Amino acid sequence: NTRMEIRRMDVDLLVHNADIITMDEFRPRATSIAVLHGRIVAVGDTSGLNAKRTLDAHGATIIPGLGDSHNHMAWYGLALSEIDLSNVRDLSELYALVAARAAELEPGEFVIGNGYYHAKIGGHPRREELDRAAGGRPVWLKHGSGHIAAVNTAVLEMAGIFDGTAVVPDGGIVERDSSGVPTGILEEQAQKLVVNLVTPYSLDHLSDSLERAAAHYAAEGLTHVTEAGIGGGWIGKTPIELAAYQRVRDRGGLRVRAQLMPTVDALHPLLSHPDDHVDFGLDLGITSGFGDDLLRIGPMKIWLDGGLVSRTAHVYEQFCDRHSHGYFQDDPKVLRSQILKAHRSGWSVAAHAIGDRTIDFALDVFEEAQKHWPRPTVRHRFEHAAMTSQEQIDRMAQLGITPVPQAHFIHDLGDTMSAALGPQRSDSLYRVASFLKAGLHVPGSSDRPVAYGAPLAGIQSMVERLTEMGKCLGPDERVDVHTALRSYTIDTAWIAGQENDWGIIRPGMAADFVLLGDDITKIASERISRTQIVATFLSGECTHGSSALQWQDSSTPPLQNLISN
Repeated sequence: NTRMEIRRMDVDLLVHNADIITMDEFRPRATSIAVLHGRIVAVGDTSGLNAKRTLDAHGATIIPGLGDSHNHMAWYGLALSEIDLSNVRDLSELYALVAARAAELEPGEFVIGNGYYHAKIGGHPRREELDRAAGGRPVWLKHGSGHIAAVNTAVLEMAGIFDGTAVVPDGGIVERDSSGVPTGILEEQAQKLVVNLVTPYSLDHLSDSLERAAAHYAAEGLTHVTEAGIGGGWIGKTPIELAAYQRVRDRGGLRVRAQLMPTVDALHPLLSHPDDHVDFGLDLGITSGFGDDLLRIGPMKIWLDGGLVSRTAHVYEQFCDRHSHGYFQDDPKVLRSQILKAHRSGWSVAAHAIGDRTIDFALDVFEEAQKHWPRPTVRHRFEHAAMTSQEQIDRMAQLGITPVPQAHFIHDLGDTMSAALGPQRSDSLYRVASFLKAGLHVPGSSDRPVAYGAPLAGIQSMVERLTEMGKCLGPDERVDVHTALRSYTIDTAWIAGQENDWGIIRPGMAADFVLLGDDITKIASERISRTQIVATFLSGECTHGSSALQWQDSSTPPLQNLISN
């Protein structure tokens, strides 16, 4: 009857003559899709349907919309207007870029740069050199990992470092030289000292930044993303950060479905009936899952340790090139309490856990939470899960904790991570095959802008696991391209709790799909990341590439070309 009803009306969009990789095990390939009111109403058998718009794909490959389960959309959007330091290869070039930007600013304005990696430029920027380059203006340079910042004397003075009035947060370090003088390097939570000087950002500035980021995302085939931290901590941009996303959505500029993780700093004690066990969260009892198809609250984000590039992840065996085991981001008793309260109050929890010591700590806490307040269907997750033993993987599977690794870290950051850990530990970095073998979902993600964020690059890295210098880290953790594509479609939808709406091209699902310039399942792996994103569709509407497509209505002859001249 439903089929008969569809045939009595025009569908909104009909795409035919395509090579569709559906990711549906019951119909792996198809040639056409029909869309009505933003949903797929027919796949394959679309004969006899009239359409308001028709697109002849001329054999082009179509895949479900791609997802990113861990990115920093606001950070990336803001970085687009800051000094791009990601391709800098020596300190002299960095200082020149700082000087050039400073010359464009008024006295007292912050010079802000983003994306430098000290291992690639010969060390961290020196405070005195930044003073000279900026001509007295405050300088804030964000390390590409997000776990370190380099600042100059003006910033340290403003933060109260030199006069002793600064209160360094637990889980953070203000680096000092052998004489006890601050070097200008702020690790982990100490970054709040500079963040507090420049935030909150205005909603206008933040909204414009999000809209710029969204345009880039759509051009890369992204249709759903998770923002890994808003509203507080060193990563938050303003306590009212959600309002910026709402503004962009309301004016039609969001272009992707966005799930937002409030940081643990944004949550607070709540007053409720004792029987409710809801005593920690957001006002009105808002918790994970609140929202709509386009904008939704996700898990609570909590940082348990640091990173491998910064050598601040908490590990059992010290780093090879630094006599340190890293450290927790706060008193373990505080971290434990926050996770337990969030779990008890109905939140799903996204725990940033990189070092193997941190993984064990978190597993113990999650096991305790489930023992006292059983929630068998909750989808808690480990952000990164960078260093895991087989025993830890087995416990993750037993407890239902989903790992969210970043495969493209292997390419962009693998060489410096390998130097930190040595060959014996490097092959177990950011596992994929072992997680899958244990029965775990492995959602695709980038941690953008920490690493290059295009999902096709992440898929290629899952297949190859090659570092920038061409070394294969963990060859046994490689997977085939179809499995990698599943991570960026089905599993990104699953971890967001939207597996019945996204990730598969099937009747009833949201009409989110991507037209590719080639079939990534059939080409050489080194070509995957270079495959053209011809067009991206969200709910049947083109969010990228519309001007390159030639449309027809039901009265026009068939198209001659998919891409116009």
